Amino acid sequence: MKYQFHACGHPNILGTHKTTLEFTKDNELSLKGDCIVGVKADFELKKIKQFIKNSRNKKISITIKTISTTKKIKDMISAELNLNFDDDKEFIIRKTDFASERTFAKKANKAAFELNRNLIDYLKEKKSKISVIIQNKE
Repeated sequence: MKYQFHACGHPNILGTHKTTLEFTKDNELSLKGDCIVGVKADFELKKIKQFIKNSRNKKISITIKTISTTKKIKDMISAELNLNFDDDKEFIIRKTDFASERTFAKKANKAAFELNRNLIDYLKEKKSKISVIIQNKE
């Protein structure tokens, strides 16, 4: 099973949070959002809930890769699905096992500060775009 969505970069992306990373549907971002690594995310709650419902197990991989003809950068995260995810605006991945309705995945092996720094630099460009691909681990 696979689900994919896209998000955009923003000049205020820092990617320095120690325990989480987030994609948001918001267009703007302040410097306080140090966990946010993508804005204008186009994920669809209904489709994500269907992905969760149809998943054979809770173990997933999340691939973040650039959509660019000149910069090919990607990073991968392993995590565990939160079966109670239910947020249409924020998509949070946590290293801890804390789960709220905004938590898509927990027990991740990476937080924002551990992502490939070339990817974070790319995301600081206003016109940058990324693809986020979620797959079940077999």
